[in-house]
Amino acid sequence: MTGNHERDEQQDEPVTFRDRRKVDPETGEARSNGETGAAHAAAPGSDGTDPVAGPADGVDPEVEKLTAEVAERTADLQRVSAEYANYRRRADRDREQTQLSAKVSFVTDLLTVLDDFERAEQHGDLTGPFKSAADKVTGVVTKLGLESFGAEGEPFDPQLHEAVQHEPAEGSGPTVTVLSTVLRRGYRIADRILRPAMVTVQDRPEAEASQAPGAPEVPEVPEASGNSESAEGDAGQPGQGDPA
Repeated sequence: MTGNHERDEQQDEPVTFRDRRKVDPETGEARSNGETGAAHAAAPGSDGTDPVAGPADGVDPEVEKLTAEVAERTADLQRVSAEYANYRRRADRDREQTQLSAKVSFVTDLLTVLDDFERAEQHGDLTGPFKSAADKVTGVVTKLGLESFGAEGEPFDPQLHEAVQHEPAEGSGPTVTVLSTVLRRGYRIADRILRPAMVTVQDRPEAEASQAPGAPEVPEVPEASGNSESAEGDAGQPGQGDPA
């Protein structure tokens, strides 16, 4: 019984034959070592593929999941970077505004002191230790960016000047309103006006206003050399044009 059982198991096992002939009996050509017995050494499937494992169906779902997570994390990082850049810009702008407000608050309290220094200088009292202290205070506020404006002859600007008196021009013709008297200087830091200049204004003809001290200079046009030479020649010949 034992011998029959062993023979049955041997018959159930598949028998594989390898063709080791070096010449193909069908074509008569020589075979290489790798091709010897290739037909009989194939896997159990008819096409040489494993019948259990099928072909790959598209991309691995795990790879798709990881790719989606990477894209999501990248978008989050870009959004956070943009928000941080905007925060830095707002912080820098707020810091500059805070510094400017502090300067304006400090310097505004010193404007009356600067007015006293100017009046003392006009009366000749700004001398000695008083002048030294005035120069130090003026130097400090100048470093903070304080600028004065308002001079006689400048064109009137309602955003910079406060007119307390207006003198109309005599006669007719085009006129320009300029500063005639500066009663109190105006001050500003950067583009912020701390105090407008208190002035009196006057309407002047355009030709006269262009020659005012505060007005821009107009270059003179030189005369042509030919005209001047002809004029000199006419002047050097007496009797021409004179009655006989």
